[in-house]
Amino acid sequence: MRPPVLIVLHGELSTPGRVAIQLRNRGLSLDVRRPRFGDDLPETLDKHSGAVIFGGPQSANDEDEVVKREIEWIGIPLKEKKPFLGICLGAQMLAKHLGARVYKHPDSHAEIGYYPIKPTAAGRELCRDWPDHVYQWHREGFDLPGKAVLLAEGDCFPNQAFSYDNLAYAMQFHMDVTHHTMCRWTTRGHERMLLPNAKPREAHFADRLQHDPACRAWFSEFIDHWLKPCEAPEASIGSHKQPQRRVSKVSLL
Repeated sequence: MRPPVLIVLHGELSTPGRVAIQLRNRGLSLDVRRPRFGDDLPETLDKHSGAVIFGGPQSANDEDEVVKREIEWIGIPLKEKKPFLGICLGAQMLAKHLGARVYKHPDSHAEIGYYPIKPTAAGRELCRDWPDHVYQWHREGFDLPGKAVLLAEGDCFPNQAFSYDNLAYAMQFHMDVTHHTMCRWTTRGHERMLLPNAKPREAHFADRLQHDPACRAWFSEFIDHWLKPCEAPEASIGSHKQPQRRVSKVSLL
């Protein structure tokens, strides 16, 4: 069995959603950690197949010590050539680690709901069939880091996805969100839907019916691509046995 994937969450009730579903469908377990609630991050990823940092209410520009430690920690998967994925806040943390600016929209616009994106030529080489709309929940965006490859563009926030060194990926949008997660976010975070450019709650669910099948299919293709660097014969990974620490005991919703 391959080593687990490290899952970094920022909220007490946060879940890995569709990421967990996709990874478990491929026989991978999860090592779930919440640094904000006292969990340590590993000093090496020798015993992990990769790492995913998820979104959260924090900003990559915060002076918060936990945020700063996570941004610095991203150097470990980059140095060790392990698959890394940053989603929303995690994407902004990767951009910040690589020296790029994380910023608010000049007109205070947010993306809360489904919004159009357009893949670049490099994005279409990565995955063939991109959805034309993706789910968003953010008020900040990022500049494209040096040596990064832009994969998808948007209207309000132009940089929507990038790759770095063919191993690290940033997604401003949420392919991880399940229907249950969307219900929770639009209830607990209802004030976000009053922000400039945000979509009303009913539009979130109407648009999900239209766009989620394409998002789900795309994300499955992406995960296969993302995991390729860590594929290896069983003999080469037999010594990597991860201690059972918060592994797999988490809701998918």
